[in-house]
Amino acid sequence: MRDDFDAMTILAFDTATPATSVALALDDGRLLSRRHDPAPGERPGHQELLLGFVVALLEEAGVELPAVDRIAVGVGPGTFTGLRIGVATARGLAHAHDLPLVAVSTLHALAAQAAAPPAAADQAAGEHPAATADQAAAPPAAGEPAATGDQAAAGQAPADGEAPPALLAVLDARRGEAFAAAWPHAAAADPRAAPLLAPAALSPEALAAAVAELPAASLAVGDGALRFREQLQAAGAVVPADGSSLHRVDAVAHCRLGAALEPLARDEVVPTYLRLPDAELALRRRGERE
Repeated sequence: MRDDFDAMTILAFDTATPATSVALALDDGRLLSRRHDPAPGERPGHQELLLGFVVALLEEAGVELPAVDRIAVGVGPGTFTGLRIGVATARGLAHAHDLPLVAVSTLHALAAQAAAPPAAADQAAGEHPAATADQAAAPPAAGEPAATGDQAAAGQAPADGEAPPALLAVLDARRGEAFAAAWPHAAAADPRAAPLLAPAALSPEALAAAVAELPAASLAVGDGALRFREQLQAAGAVVPADGSSLHRVDAVAHCRLGAALEPLARDEVVPTYLRLPDAELALRRRGERE
Protein backbone atom coordinates (compact mmCIF):
# COMPACT_ATOMS: atom_id res chain seq x y z
CA MET A 1 0.00 0.00 0.00
CA ARG A 2 1.31 3.48 -0.81
CA ASP A 3 0.63 6.74 0.96
CA ASP A 4 2.01 10.25 1.16
CA PHE A 5 3.83 11.04 4.39
CA ASP A 6 5.94 13.90 3.04
CA ALA A 7 8.74 11.47 2.13
CA MET A 8 9.35 10.70 5.80
CA THR A 9 9.90 7.40 7.58
CA ILE A 10 7.64 7.39 10.63
CA LEU A 11 7.33 4.77 13.33
CA ALA A 12 4.03 5.00 15.18
CA PHE A 13 2.30 3.02 17.90
CA ASP A 14 -0.63 3.21 20.27
CA THR A 15 -1.32 1.28 23.48
CA ALA A 16 -4.12 3.44 24.91
CA THR A 17 -6.70 0.67 24.42
CA PRO A 18 -6.38 -3.08 25.02
CA ALA A 19 -5.05 -3.39 21.45
CA THR A 20 -1.38 -3.02 20.54
CA SER A 21 -1.07 -1.24 17.18
CA VAL A 22 2.22 -0.42 15.45
CA ALA A 23 2.77 1.08 11.99
CA LEU A 24 5.77 2.05 9.89
CA ALA A 25 5.36 4.59 7.08
CA LEU A 26 8.35 4.54 4.75
CA ASP A 27 9.75 7.38 2.68
CA ASP A 28 9.15 5.37 -0.51
CA GLY A 29 5.41 5.34 0.16
CA ARG A 30 5.11 1.84 1.61
CA LEU A 31 3.09 1.36 4.77
CA LEU A 32 3.46 -1.64 7.10
CA SER A 33 1.58 -2.43 10.27
CA ARG A 34 1.08 -5.00 13.03
CA ARG A 35 -1.61 -5.26 15.68
CA HIS A 36 -2.82 -7.51 18.47
CA ASP A 37 -6.36 -7.47 19.81
CA PRO A 38 -6.69 -9.54 22.99
CA ALA A 39 -9.38 -12.19 23.00
CA PRO A 40 -12.20 -11.89 25.54
CA GLY A 41 -10.71 -12.46 28.98
CA GLU A 42 -7.14 -12.08 27.69
CA ARG A 43 -4.89 -9.39 29.13
CA PRO A 44 -3.50 -6.69 26.79
CA GLY A 45 -0.16 -7.63 25.27
CA HIS A 46 1.43 -4.18 25.32
CA GLN A 47 4.45 -5.04 27.42
CA GLU A 48 5.15 -8.35 25.73
CA LEU A 49 4.43 -7.39 22.11
CA LEU A 50 5.16 -3.71 21.51
CA LEU A 51 8.93 -3.81 21.02
CA GLY A 52 8.67 -7.09 19.13
CA PHE A 53 6.27 -5.52 16.64
CA VAL A 54 8.63 -2.55 16.23
CA VAL A 55 11.59 -4.83 15.51
CA ALA A 56 9.55 -7.00 13.12
CA LEU A 57 8.40 -4.01 11.04
CA LEU A 58 11.88 -2.52 10.85
CA GLU A 59 13.30 -5.86 9.74
CA GLU A 60 10.56 -6.33 7.15
CA ALA A 61 11.25 -2.86 5.76
CA GLY A 62 15.02 -3.28 5.85
CA VAL A 63 15.36 -0.12 7.94
CA GLU A 64 17.46 0.53 11.04
CA LEU A 65 15.83 2.48 13.85
CA PRO A 66 18.30 5.42 13.63
CA ALA A 67 17.12 5.94 10.03
CA VAL A 68 13.57 6.69 11.18
CA ASP A 69 12.71 10.38 10.78
CA ARG A 70 10.38 10.55 13.78
CA ILE A 71 8.37 8.53 16.26
CA ALA A 72 4.65 9.19 16.73
CA VAL A 73 3.04 7.83 19.89
CA GLY A 74 -0.59 7.75 20.92
CA VAL A 75 -0.95 9.64 24.20
CA GLY A 76 -4.55 8.72 24.94
CA PRO A 77 -6.80 9.10 26.65
CA GLY A 78 -6.98 5.44 27.56
CA THR A 79 -5.88 2.87 30.10
CA PHE A 80 -3.31 4.05 32.63
CA THR A 81 -0.99 1.06 32.30
CA GLY A 82 -1.19 0.94 28.51
CA LEU A 83 -0.46 4.65 28.15
CA ARG A 84 2.52 4.47 30.48
CA ILE A 85 3.99 1.56 28.51
CA GLY A 86 3.53 3.26 25.14
CA VAL A 87 4.77 6.69 26.14
CA ALA A 88 7.73 5.33 28.11
CA THR A 89 8.73 3.12 25.16
CA ALA A 90 8.50 6.02 22.71
CA ARG A 91 10.52 8.32 24.94
CA GLY A 92 13.12 5.62 25.52
CA LEU A 93 13.57 4.88 21.83
CA ALA A 94 13.68 8.57 20.95
CA HIS A 95 16.30 9.21 23.63
CA ALA A 96 18.46 6.21 22.72
CA HIS A 97 18.58 7.12 19.02
CA ASP A 98 18.14 10.91 19.23
CA LEU A 99 14.91 10.84 17.22
CA PRO A 100 12.20 13.51 17.05
CA LEU A 101 9.05 12.58 18.96
CA VAL A 102 5.45 13.68 18.35
CA ALA A 103 2.39 13.12 20.54
CA VAL A 104 -0.83 12.05 18.79
CA SER A 105 -4.26 12.14 20.40
CA THR A 106 -5.72 8.63 20.30
CA LEU A 107 -9.21 10.11 19.92
CA HIS A 108 -8.12 12.34 17.04
CA ALA A 109 -6.40 9.40 15.34
CA LEU A 110 -9.60 7.36 15.63
CA ALA A 111 -11.59 10.17 14.00
CA ALA A 112 -8.92 10.80 11.35
CA GLN A 113 -8.82 7.20 10.20
CA ALA A 114 -12.60 7.29 9.69
CA ALA A 115 -12.13 10.37 7.49
CA ALA A 116 -9.21 8.97 5.47
CA PRO A 117 -9.76 8.34 1.75
CA PRO A 118 -10.12 4.71 0.69
CA ALA A 119 -6.85 2.78 0.52
CA ALA A 120 -5.59 3.00 -3.05
CA ALA A 121 -2.91 0.49 -3.59
CA ASP A 122 -1.54 -2.93 -3.00
CA GLN A 123 -1.65 -4.42 0.47
CA ALA A 124 1.68 -4.95 2.16
CA ALA A 125 2.11 -7.88 4.48
CA GLY A 126 0.70 -7.26 7.89
CA GLU A 127 -1.47 -4.30 6.90
CA HIS A 128 -4.97 -3.86 8.23
CA PRO A 129 -6.82 -1.31 6.05
CA ALA A 130 -9.84 0.27 7.70
CA ALA A 131 -13.13 1.14 6.11
CA THR A 132 -13.65 4.86 5.76
CA ALA A 133 -16.56 6.98 6.86
CA ASP A 134 -17.73 7.19 3.26
CA GLN A 135 -17.52 3.41 2.95
CA ALA A 136 -19.42 2.97 6.19
CA ALA A 137 -22.28 5.03 4.79
CA ALA A 138 -22.37 3.18 1.49
CA PRO A 139 -25.02 0.54 0.78
CA PRO A 140 -24.09 -3.12 1.36
CA ALA A 141 -22.61 -5.12 -1.48
CA ALA A 142 -24.67 -7.80 -3.16
CA GLY A 143 -25.14 -10.74 -0.86
CA GLU A 144 -24.31 -8.75 2.29
CA PRO A 145 -27.02 -8.12 4.89
CA ALA A 146 -28.20 -4.56 5.28
CA ALA A 147 -27.60 -2.81 8.61
CA THR A 148 -30.33 -3.42 11.11
CA GLY A 149 -31.95 -0.86 13.34
CA ASP A 150 -29.44 -1.79 16.01
CA GLN A 151 -26.57 -1.15 13.61
CA ALA A 152 -27.64 2.27 12.41
CA ALA A 153 -28.69 5.41 14.17
CA ALA A 154 -32.25 5.96 15.26
CA GLY A 155 -32.19 9.10 13.09
CA GLN A 156 -31.54 9.49 9.38
CA ALA A 157 -28.13 8.27 8.19
CA PRO A 158 -26.26 10.23 5.49
CA ALA A 159 -27.32 9.51 1.92
CA ASP A 160 -25.35 6.87 0.02
CA GLY A 161 -21.79 8.08 -0.54
CA GLU A 162 -22.34 11.27 1.47
CA ALA A 163 -19.80 11.95 4.19
CA PRO A 164 -21.11 12.43 7.72
CA PRO A 165 -20.96 16.04 8.96
CA ALA A 166 -18.84 15.18 11.99
CA LEU A 167 -16.78 12.30 13.33
CA LEU A 168 -17.16 11.37 16.98
CA ALA A 169 -14.42 9.21 18.50
CA VAL A 170 -15.56 7.30 21.59
CA LEU A 171 -13.39 5.02 23.73
CA ASP A 172 -14.61 2.83 26.56
CA ALA A 173 -13.19 4.49 29.68
CA ARG A 174 -14.47 1.80 32.07
CA ARG A 175 -16.19 2.87 35.31
CA GLY A 176 -19.32 3.31 33.19
CA GLU A 177 -17.84 6.30 31.33
CA ALA A 178 -16.57 7.14 27.87
CA PHE A 179 -13.68 9.20 26.57
CA ALA A 180 -15.04 11.20 23.65
CA ALA A 181 -14.19 14.00 21.23
CA ALA A 182 -15.53 15.13 17.85
CA TRP A 183 -14.19 16.92 14.77
CA PRO A 184 -15.79 18.18 11.55
CA HIS A 185 -15.43 15.51 8.89
CA ALA A 186 -13.70 17.93 6.53
CA ALA A 187 -11.04 18.78 9.13
CA ALA A 188 -10.63 15.50 10.98
CA ALA A 189 -7.37 14.64 9.21
CA ASP A 190 -5.79 17.94 10.30
CA PRO A 191 -3.96 17.46 13.62
CA ARG A 192 -4.36 21.17 14.39
CA ALA A 193 -8.11 21.29 13.71
CA ALA A 194 -10.27 22.57 16.56
CA PRO A 195 -12.66 19.92 17.88
CA LEU A 196 -16.41 20.33 17.91
CA LEU A 197 -16.35 18.44 21.21
CA ALA A 198 -13.18 18.75 23.27
CA PRO A 199 -11.79 15.47 24.66
CA ALA A 200 -13.53 14.62 27.92
CA ALA A 201 -14.49 11.74 30.22
CA LEU A 202 -18.29 11.58 30.14
CA SER A 203 -21.07 9.62 31.75
CA PRO A 204 -23.55 8.00 29.33
CA GLU A 205 -26.01 10.80 30.02
CA ALA A 206 -23.41 13.52 29.46
CA LEU A 207 -22.24 11.77 26.28
CA ALA A 208 -25.78 11.70 24.90
CA ALA A 209 -26.24 15.37 25.75
CA ALA A 210 -22.97 16.28 24.01
CA VAL A 211 -23.90 14.28 20.90
CA ALA A 212 -27.27 16.02 20.74
CA GLU A 213 -25.36 19.30 20.25
CA LEU A 214 -23.41 17.91 17.25
CA PRO A 215 -24.73 17.94 13.67
CA ALA A 216 -27.34 15.26 13.05
CA ALA A 217 -26.12 11.90 11.75
CA SER A 218 -22.56 12.37 13.01
CA LEU A 219 -20.58 9.13 12.76
CA ALA A 220 -19.53 7.62 16.11
CA VAL A 221 -16.62 5.17 16.10
CA GLY A 222 -14.56 3.31 18.68
CA ASP A 223 -15.12 0.61 21.29
CA GLY A 224 -16.96 3.19 23.37
CA ALA A 225 -19.38 3.73 20.50
CA LEU A 226 -20.17 0.03 20.69
CA ARG A 227 -20.61 0.04 24.45
CA PHE A 228 -22.83 3.12 24.42
CA ARG A 229 -24.54 2.45 21.08
CA GLU A 230 -28.04 2.83 22.52
CA GLN A 231 -27.37 6.27 24.01
CA LEU A 232 -25.51 7.49 20.91
CA GLN A 233 -28.17 6.39 18.47
CA ALA A 234 -30.94 7.85 20.61
CA ALA A 235 -29.06 11.17 20.50
CA GLY A 236 -28.91 11.08 16.69
CA ALA A 237 -25.47 9.60 15.95
CA VAL A 238 -24.76 6.85 13.42
CA VAL A 239 -22.79 3.88 14.78
CA PRO A 240 -21.26 1.38 12.29
CA ALA A 241 -21.85 -2.35 12.73
CA ASP A 242 -20.00 -4.06 15.57
CA GLY A 243 -17.47 -5.73 13.29
CA SER A 244 -16.47 -2.55 11.44
CA SER A 245 -12.74 -1.81 11.44
CA LEU A 246 -13.65 1.84 12.01
CA HIS A 247 -13.94 0.97 15.70
CA ARG A 248 -10.28 -0.08 15.97
CA VAL A 249 -7.49 2.33 16.89
CA ASP A 250 -4.91 1.93 14.11
CA ALA A 251 -1.40 3.38 14.28
CA VAL A 252 -1.53 4.06 10.53
CA ALA A 253 -3.59 7.13 11.40
CA HIS A 254 -0.87 8.19 13.85
CA CYS A 255 1.61 8.20 10.95
CA ARG A 256 -0.65 10.53 8.96
CA LEU A 257 -1.26 12.93 11.84
CA GLY A 258 2.31 12.65 13.12
CA ALA A 259 3.74 13.75 9.77
CA ALA A 260 2.14 17.17 10.21
CA LEU A 261 2.87 17.72 13.90
CA GLU A 262 5.82 19.59 15.36
CA PRO A 263 8.14 17.40 17.46
CA LEU A 264 8.19 18.04 21.21
CA ALA A 265 10.87 17.77 23.82
CA ARG A 266 10.81 14.18 25.05
CA ASP A 267 9.77 15.10 28.59
CA GLU A 268 6.82 17.07 27.15
CA VAL A 269 5.32 13.92 25.64
CA VAL A 270 3.09 12.67 28.44
CA PRO A 271 -0.11 10.60 28.65
CA THR A 272 -3.49 12.33 28.47
CA TYR A 273 -5.50 10.74 31.26
CA LEU A 274 -8.52 13.11 31.52
CA ARG A 275 -9.30 11.76 34.99
CA LEU A 276 -7.56 10.52 38.13
CA PRO A 277 -6.35 6.90 38.36
CA ASP A 278 -8.31 4.45 40.51
CA ALA A 279 -5.55 4.29 43.14
CA GLU A 280 -5.56 8.05 43.67
CA LEU A 281 -9.35 8.15 43.85
CA ALA A 282 -9.27 5.41 46.48
CA LEU A 283 -6.71 7.37 48.51
CA ARG A 284 -8.84 10.50 48.36
CA ARG A 285 -11.96 8.63 49.43
CA ARG A 286 -10.03 7.09 52.31
CA GLY A 287 -8.79 10.51 53.36
CA GLU A 288 -12.30 11.92 53.29
CA ARG A 289 -13.55 9.14 55.56
CA GLU A 290 -10.74 9.79 58.02
